[in-house]
Amino acid sequence: MDTFSDQKLRIYGPFVLFLIGTLFFRLNWYFELSLSDLAISDLISLVAGYVCWELARWMIHQLQARYPNLLNTRRRLRWMVLLLFTLANVAWAMRRLGYVLLATDDRFMVPLPNYTYGLGIQLFYHCVYYVVYEGGYVLQAWRQTYNNNEQLKKNRLTHQLNQLRTQLNPHFLFNSLNSLSMLIHENPRQAEAFVDELSSVYRYVLRSNNHNEEAPELTTLEQELQFIRSYFELLTIRYGKGIDLHIDVDCRYLNHQIPPLTLQLLVENAVKHNVILSDSPLRVVIFTEGLQLVIQNNLQRKNSAVHSTKIGLNSIAMKYRLLGSFAISICEEAGYFVVKLPLLPTQLTPVNEP
Repeated sequence: MDTFSDQKLRIYGPFVLFLIGTLFFRLNWYFELSLSDLAISDLISLVAGYVCWELARWMIHQLQARYPNLLNTRRRLRWMVLLLFTLANVAWAMRRLGYVLLATDDRFMVPLPNYTYGLGIQLFYHCVYYVVYEGGYVLQAWRQTYNNNEQLKKNRLTHQLNQLRTQLNPHFLFNSLNSLSMLIHENPRQAEAFVDELSSVYRYVLRSNNHNEEAPELTTLEQELQFIRSYFELLTIRYGKGIDLHIDVDCRYLNHQIPPLTLQLLVENAVKHNVILSDSPLRVVIFTEGLQLVIQNNLQRKNSAVHSTKIGLNSIAMKYRLLGSFAISICEEAGYFVVKLPLLPTQLTPVNEP
C-alpha cells in the first residue's frame, strides 16, 4: 500500500513542533540567555527537529514495508515502542552535543534540562511522529480495506444480477411464445398483431439488458410507462377483458428514473400468481405517492399454488441495491399486492465497476 503524501508535512511539521516546544519547554530560556545564545539554541532545536523527523519517518516507513496492512498493526507498534527510547536518546544526545559544541558562554549550559526531563521531551516529540505517520497509515489502510469490501459486495451483486438476467430473458421469451402458440390456433389475426407488438417489446428488453452488463441502466419513468402500455397490449390480446391497467402518474415525476423492465416484471408477476377472468378482471394500478412509484394489483390467487422463483422481485431489489442504498417495499394490504419503488433523481448515475 502506498504511503500518504507528506511533502508539506515534512516542511511545516518540525517547525510547528519547534514552536510548541518553545512555548511549553524552553520559554524560560528567553529570559536567561543572550540573543546570540538564543539564536544558537533555536538553530540547534530546528536542525535537530528536522533530522529527528526524517529519521523517525524513515524508521516508521521501514516497519510499514516489513509489516504491512492492518493485520500487522500490533507488530509494528511493538517495534515502535522498542525503538522509541533508542531514537529519543539519539535525539537528546544530538541536541546536547550541539549545545556543548556551540556554546559561547558558560551560562548557556545552566538552563539545559537534565537527562530525564530532556528524554521526556524527546519521547513526546517521537510520539507525535508515530501518531502522524502510523495514524495516517492505519487510516489509509482502513479506507482501502473498506473500499475493497464494498467493491467485493458490488461485484457479488453484479454477478448475481447477471445470473438473474440470463434467467429473465428466456423466461420472458418462453411466456410470450406460449401465448403466441395459443393465439395461432384460436385467433390467427390476433396472433399476427401479437407478433408485431412482441417484436417492439422484446427490442426494448434486449436493449435494456445489453446496454450495460455491469450495472443497471436507468430509464425515465415516461419511457418505462410507454413500454408497459405496449407490453399490456400483448396481455390484452391474450386475456381480453380479463386484465385491466390504470395509470395515474403525476407528470412532475415523468423525468425521474427507474431501472428498466421494472414494471414489466411486476405485471408479469401479477399475471403469474392471480386468476384472470373477464367477469373478475385482474386490475393493475400504477400511481405516484411523492417520490415513490406504487404498483398494486388486486389479489385473486389461483387455486393451485404456483411455484415462485422470485426471479423478478429479486432482480428489482438487486438493481436498486447496485444503484445505492435505495430500498423497495413489498407488502400485502387490504386485498392488494403492493410494491413501492423509489423514483430516482435525473442526475443519478448507475454504480459502474472500475
